[in-house]
Amino acid sequence: MQHAINKSGPDKGLRTGYTTGACAAAAAKAATRALLYGERLNHIIATIPNGERVEFLLHRCEIEGNIARCSIIKDGGDDPDCTHGAEIIAEVELNQEPGVALQGGIGVAQVTKPGLGLEVGGPAINPVPRQNITAMVQEELEDGPYCGATIKITVPDGEERAKKTINARLGLMGGISILGTTGIVLPYSTAAFIASVVQSIALAASEGEPSVVFTTGGRSEQYAMKLLPSIGESGFIQVGDYIGIGIRNSIRQKRKRIYIVGMMGKLSKMADGRMMTHASASEVNMLMLAELAADIGASQEICDQIRKGNTARHVLEICEASGLIHITQRICEEVIHKCHKFARGLITFDVTMVSFTGEVLARAKQEELDL
Repeated sequence: MQHAINKSGPDKGLRTGYTTGACAAAAAKAATRALLYGERLNHIIATIPNGERVEFLLHRCEIEGNIARCSIIKDGGDDPDCTHGAEIIAEVELNQEPGVALQGGIGVAQVTKPGLGLEVGGPAINPVPRQNITAMVQEELEDGPYCGATIKITVPDGEERAKKTINARLGLMGGISILGTTGIVLPYSTAAFIASVVQSIALAASEGEPSVVFTTGGRSEQYAMKLLPSIGESGFIQVGDYIGIGIRNSIRQKRKRIYIVGMMGKLSKMADGRMMTHASASEVNMLMLAELAADIGASQEICDQIRKGNTARHVLEICEASGLIHITQRICEEVIHKCHKFARGLITFDVTMVSFTGEVLARAKQEELDL
């Protein structure tokens, strides 16, 4: 079991943190238990999305009638972002009707634009945290007198913290998002993480892997491992946002091929020649995506919609609704063109785009292109 403090990361002395989603799920679990047993708790053990059991310290635990309120102070580890130190509060009310209803309170953004994979008008609580919160509450309700619960997640200073993000530009208004696909915050923006990428490529070379597989995170890596079972575990490398550093070091280590497995957003940035894809460093080029759509026959009206798109995912939704499903193939091909140029032709590329559920949307191989 891990603790929500002092957890080692991919390099010695480097601490990972826990996501807003993991904190919200643990706080909701604690509030549910407090109500069921009428006890004020000071800690809770919860399962985070990657399956680890983690002990979280509670900042508050209050019971008022049939409502309990618990909170956790979010620790971003050695890669603190604007949510580091935020109080994530879960307010729970139990009921007899089955099901878990999830609401966003003060400081949790409301979704006002499409293309984010969330219901417009609803709270910005992403799918994996929703599942984690629901599972943790249901774990407490099992075999008990209540069948369901209503949970409200709040972040008292979330609106102020959100001013340091691009949330408003994405149509996420009034607060921060509740995020996290694994429950763990990896220090992607630190020099230590970059060093771990370099070391991982060197390890793959030393173990005789002729090819490496680059992914941008844990979820895309899971999908990549299923797609490429013949490649050994050491060949799979989470490069985060540092695709360019990964390519350069693969060339230095004389790797023959790089497989890139990613989702629409990151691949769209790579297709635009961005070799550093962090949200704060580069945005999706909607004009470029509109040009790619025009290449495959999109009408002027659709191209105009794409130029005004909210996110890369929104663009994908526009194209799918218009029957332009080949936009994903064009993006993969363009990633190969840009990476081939960046690598000066010294390595071969294979690019796969997957959906948020792991479905293969498109795949391009360098050998099949006219470079």
